[in-house]
Amino acid sequence: MNLLDANALVQFAGWIGTPEIIIIVVIILLLFGGKKIPELMRGIGKGVKEFKDGIGGDDQEKNEDASSKK
Repeated sequence: MNLLDANALVQFAGWIGTPEIIIIVVIILLLFGGKKIPELMRGIGKGVKEFKDGIGGDDQEKNEDASSKK
């Protein structure tokens, strides 16, 4: 990756700003409504937690198995 590629990547990453974020939030509010958004966020949070537990679960099981064999 040369310097020109790095500059193009930085410029592309900077396209989203405050006005764009406000527009996205307004669209989400229009699509889902104010009452549905907490439920949506709660569902996303549970999904992320289960995903993290699923990834980290193998390590915990190995540690439990090792401690029970002692």
